[in-house]
Amino acid sequence: MSRSFKKSYKFAFKSAVLISIVITLILSVFLYLFFQLEPTPLLMFMMASFILSFLIIQFRVEHFIYKRIKRIYDDLTLLESSTFRRDQITTDMATLTEEIDRYAQNKKLEIETLKVREEYRKEFMGNVSHELKTPLFTVQGYISTLLDGAVDDPKLRKKYLKRADKGVERLIYIIKDLDMITKLEVGDLSLDMEKFDIVELIQNVFEMFEMKAAKKKISLVFDMDYHDPIMVVGDKERIQQVLSNLVVNSIKYGRVKGTTEVSIENLIKNKVIVRVTDNGEGIEEENIPRLFERFYRVDKSGSRKEGGSGLGLAIVKHIIEAHDEKIYIESEYGVGSEFSFTLEKAE
Repeated sequence: MSRSFKKSYKFAFKSAVLISIVITLILSVFLYLFFQLEPTPLLMFMMASFILSFLIIQFRVEHFIYKRIKRIYDDLTLLESSTFRRDQITTDMATLTEEIDRYAQNKKLEIETLKVREEYRKEFMGNVSHELKTPLFTVQGYISTLLDGAVDDPKLRKKYLKRADKGVERLIYIIKDLDMITKLEVGDLSLDMEKFDIVELIQNVFEMFEMKAAKKKISLVFDMDYHDPIMVVGDKERIQQVLSNLVVNSIKYGRVKGTTEVSIENLIKNKVIVRVTDNGEGIEEENIPRLFERFYRVDKSGSRKEGGSGLGLAIVKHIIEAHDEKIYIESEYGVGSEFSFTLEKAE
């Protein structure tokens, strides 16, 4: 406090000392030349000059700085005018300097954030355009071929119509995923919370993708035999979608004759953690932070061949966060990946 006081009034103190000394010297010379010089009245005059000078300078400096600092604060919108009190303003400029530095840092951060968002927006629009353009051009190509005469050939007609139908299905799939992730992001998608057996749900997901896994000779297994049900609370349909996306990804990027293993562990008293682990190709470290972004592709060429909307993991993240839960990923390139998420246990 004393340090702040001394710093605040240093300018007024030094100025008052200089003024009082100068005036006293001038007066001393005058008295010496024309009148009798008395030390006591001279010292009293010097003290009075110092006090008066200090008060006048301090008052004027405070008033001068107050007006200009208030203008700077108002211009920078650092403080509301209702919280700006005159008794807070002194000759100490440290507070103003700190506020301006903080303001500059915040503005720099805002600018950098806007640049990142702009890059993300451009990338997102490009990805949406590409995802929609590919099936649209495919459908257009087959329909144009049919209109050019292939419709008269029964075999070609059926073949091209089936391929065009697949292209339309892919478009519908992408649009549905876009609609869902938009609703999840704005909070328009309500969750139907209920108690259900997570072991049974995982088993159902295994059965859904058993044939898909068999094409790559990938085994879908539990880490152990779960004889008793494990009851959790959540939107059963959405959690099934989460598990489906994670299992499909593990099959898509898994090794031939590999394994996708699911485990359920007690995390804390009222939480369980579900882990989906594979021994596939893994994910490089630089790709992990962006893995849950919409349309982000780790292996663009590979993922194109496998299909998908590129929104699966983004939807997974939003569904888990809508449950107020957490999702985690651990991966080592060339070894495999593990996705895990928490759920609340039923009482």
